[in-house]
Amino acid sequence: MVQVLTDTWQMIEAFGVEKIFLLLMAPVFMVCMGIEAWYLQRRRAQTYSVEQVGTNTVLAASHAAADGLAWALVIGLFYALYEVRLFEIPATWWSLLLLVVLQDFFYYGFHRASHRIRWMWASHVTHHSSETLNLATALRQSITYPVSGMWVFWLPLAWIGFKPELVILAVAISLAYQFFVHTESVKKLPAWFEAVFNTPSHHRVHHARNAQYIDRNYAGVLILWDKWFGTFTPETETCVYGIVRPIHTRNPLTMMFHEWRDMFADVRRPGPLWQRLKHLWAPPEWRRPDEATQPQ
Repeated sequence: MVQVLTDTWQMIEAFGVEKIFLLLMAPVFMVCMGIEAWYLQRRRAQTYSVEQVGTNTVLAASHAAADGLAWALVIGLFYALYEVRLFEIPATWWSLLLLVVLQDFFYYGFHRASHRIRWMWASHVTHHSSETLNLATALRQSITYPVSGMWVFWLPLAWIGFKPELVILAVAISLAYQFFVHTESVKKLPAWFEAVFNTPSHHRVHHARNAQYIDRNYAGVLILWDKWFGTFTPETETCVYGIVRPIHTRNPLTMMFHEWRDMFADVRRPGPLWQRLKHLWAPPEWRRPDEATQPQ
């Protein structure tokens, strides 16, 4: 009984780390969005609207609820792996810094997979569906991330030897940093910063649907991963935002589930079973061999 109570408290503690951190950051996010909206209004380049911010806020709130439920369900796996950890890592400033860097590496893997595996793209497409880019775009998230397996990418961190509550804190730090790169108001940062970190310029490329920009710049905090793994592209021409097959709707449910609907519709279409199932893990643009030459 004591062990059950202890495990339950650990789950609550771990879950609370992320929520408390993001709640503390929420006023900062709101102030920054207000400043950006004022700045854009003065420059007659306004991209904010009540409808846009409202929709993105609904998406963010639903994502937060789903994320909280997911952590409650899977946190036991993190503690189980931590029990058989490879290393004894003390909780110090340097170990937290190391954790943030390692989490960012695994985030790169998650983010790249989210563009190249359709099952994961079905969740991530919600974030890319906006045809404008401002700080409020960072709030545009999907309720289905836990289903597509985002949490799986953080499991190795617990096995390495980082406490699950610190892993969740590192995820929250990464999400907080990424809020600030969703903007057109900041053009370029100092060259040394652009060389090492993800910046608004790099992330504008990631959100663009220009042919040369698609599936580039997956970085969370450090742009180094893109440079080392060959997925970096600098911002050279004006970005056109959104997805290749736009959905012109303000309905949050459509935003969250349209790609799941289309993916399963493809799976249901007649044909060899292995080709039907391949729609689940192939890249989003993959088409069956007999359809590859047909116009989309």
